[in-house]
Amino acid sequence: MSKKILIVDDDQEIRSYLTELFGDNGYETVTAEDGKAAIEVAEKEIPDLITLDLEMPNEWGPRFYRKLTQNEDLKRIPVIVISGLNANQYAITKAVATLTKPFDADQLIGIVKATIG
Repeated sequence: MSKKILIVDDDQEIRSYLTELFGDNGYETVTAEDGKAAIEVAEKEIPDLITLDLEMPNEWGPRFYRKLTQNEDLKRIPVIVISGLNANQYAITKAVATLTKPFDADQLIGIVKATIG
C-alpha cells in the first residue's frame, strides 16, 4: 500500500510538478488549491503527509494548519511547508521541514522518505 501525500498549493504548476515527483517516487497523491479545500480532502483521504504552501487565496496555510491541529484524526499528520514567502515570518513551528520555492526536488524527496518512509 503506497503512502499518500496531500499537496496544498494554489499554483497548478506546482501541484502538477509535485504530483509527478511524488508519483515517480512511489507515492500516491491528492491535491487541494487552498486551505478550505485541503481540510475537506484531508478529512476524506487521511494522508500520511501534507505539503503546504503558505500564501493562498481564500484560506492560507497557517489557518489551515491551525484547523488541522485541532482535528483529532489529522493532527499527527506531518507537514512540510513549501512556500515562496520567507516562511519564518509565518512559522509553522511543528512542520517537519520548511522549504522555500524554488526548492530542491531531491532534498524534498529525502525529507519525505525520512518522515514517512
